[in-house]
Amino acid sequence: MAIKKLGRRTDQRLQLIYSQTAQLLWHGKIETTVDRAKSVKRVAEKIIKLAVRSFQDTVEVKKQRLNQKNEKVDVKVVNDGPQKLAVRRKIMSILPDLQEIRDPQEKKADYKERTKDINHPLVEKIFREYAPKYFKREEDLGQGGGYTRIVRLGNRRGDNAETCILELV
Repeated sequence: MAIKKLGRRTDQRLQLIYSQTAQLLWHGKIETTVDRAKSVKRVAEKIIKLAVRSFQDTVEVKKQRLNQKNEKVDVKVVNDGPQKLAVRRKIMSILPDLQEIRDPQEKKADYKERTKDINHPLVEKIFREYAPKYFKREEDLGQGGGYTRIVRLGNRRGDNAETCILELV
């Protein structure tokens, strides 16, 4: 399948595709043109497939930490395994880093408390929400892939470009 140029230079085209992929994974759906949606769909499917294959790779490690009385205490910590860590780094190198949005009614202290443990919210969302969901779907239906859907809307009024909604299934 030939790669669509989308009327842009390579660096601009890749940045456009990766940023739209990040928005798709963050919000669950985006509205765009059909050609852009097909390009974004290819990247999003690959990222989700990588996460589904590696999200269960964890290692339990014992670490010693000081408690409030300055005594050493053994603590069990669950870290990413080598495969999951490699996939996490690959996703972080491809997608732009999106941050959590603070609700208008939420206090600043509450927002900081809610987001203190999350350094890369988009990557965490991929591994905590999408990977288990699609892994279960793959086991139940016996199919891998097909994580996105394109729903055509018609032509845009200004330039007559065919638009669609790209959404996660």
